[in-house]
Amino acid sequence: MLPQEKRVVLEYQLKEQKYYLKIKRILDICCSLIALFTFSFLFVLIAVLIKMEDKKGPIIFKQIRVGKDGRLFNMYKFRSMVSNAEELKASLLQYNEVSGPVFKIRKDPRVTKIGKILRKTSLDEFPQLINVLKGEMSLVGPRPPLPIEVDKYSLYEKQRLSVVPGLTCYWQVSGRSNMEFSEWVELDLKYIRERSTLVDLKLICKTALVLFGSKNAY
Repeated sequence: MLPQEKRVVLEYQLKEQKYYLKIKRILDICCSLIALFTFSFLFVLIAVLIKMEDKKGPIIFKQIRVGKDGRLFNMYKFRSMVSNAEELKASLLQYNEVSGPVFKIRKDPRVTKIGKILRKTSLDEFPQLINVLKGEMSLVGPRPPLPIEVDKYSLYEKQRLSVVPGLTCYWQVSGRSNMEFSEWVELDLKYIRERSTLVDLKLICKTALVLFGSKNAY
């Protein structure tokens, strides 16, 4: 291919990417606003139940996560653990059931009763729609990791951070916590290579189908 032809192809690809990102952002904003409005009554109920079980802690749990290109931001979740969960984490590290830099326990003793339901149905993730509206996250993209996890990443694994993180991705519909970290990374890189409006819409629909009652959510 001649140099001029290469430039034409590159410009076309960049133009396509620009349009895709604009459509993606519009989709993020519209879907987030609709979901927040539609399920607002449910959020109020969840807030009441969280406070009834553990009055000490906040309703919304804020945690620093790593976004696109290593930018830090506060990710929001409904609190599903006891108020002193972070203090107890050190004593549970030996029971980690996931390979790599990620920490997860199937029967985490820090999880509250309402928290188990929220995690099982993924309702604890819904406040992240606010992160989506703020542009810190997208509906679809690799899940945002913790800074302590990123510190252990190889250069290959850091490629996960080349796009805006999301609420759902291939990992969410392909095994979730039952998956090895290396497989998780490969699925995220697959998404980064293949991402398009059609792929995003397919993943949103698939996530809706497996959202409630996933056996691998914990």
